[in-house]
Amino acid sequence: MTATEPIASCLVSPDYWADACKHLMKKDRVMKRLIPQFGKACLQSRGDAFVTLARSVVGQQISVKAAQTVWDRFAKLPGQMTPAQLLRLKIDDMRAAGLSARKVEYLVDLALHFDNGLVHVDAWTGMDDEAIIAELVAIRGIGRWTAEMFLIFHLMRPNVLPLDDVGLINGISKCYFSGDVVSRSDAREVSQAWAPYRTVATWYIWRSLDPVPVEY
Repeated sequence: MTATEPIASCLVSPDYWADACKHLMKKDRVMKRLIPQFGKACLQSRGDAFVTLARSVVGQQISVKAAQTVWDRFAKLPGQMTPAQLLRLKIDDMRAAGLSARKVEYLVDLALHFDNGLVHVDAWTGMDDEAIIAELVAIRGIGRWTAEMFLIFHLMRPNVLPLDDVGLINGISKCYFSGDVVSRSDAREVSQAWAPYRTVATWYIWRSLDPVPVEY
């Protein structure tokens, strides 16, 4: 995960971050070296579930820079990025912003799920990670990776390990295995020392590859 845009002042941060950093630096030699390099920087959330998921759909299978360019064009179309406003957009206008036909379909399905109350936003705080993932993957275009990014960047759940994330696997390879190929089981074994703050360790592994924090 990488990004090129600055962190906005409207973002919020998790209250467990300082405790997580202390825990990780005590339990893991790589984290002890890595965490101090990034000062007070930490995970931040926009606080808007629909926008977070829409941005993740737009960014699928393209570079971060390209995703940001498309998002900037797309976000100018509605007066406000809400499910109801998105559903009023013309397909041709969405395509002209740089979205593929499939991503337009995914965004419309996402908006319909929110607009029709098919996702239980108000209940998420009381649901466990796997239950939320199951609800989200029922939406077209949202797989487990996207759902896990949502758990990290919107709900800021502390113990998410996104094993399908290429950046995480590459970062673990670089930081723990001198660049050797790493399997999912290798990554899972490394992460045992990170619990119950796998999200935080993952964020720092991403930072080891690109010091500019990502946001959704």
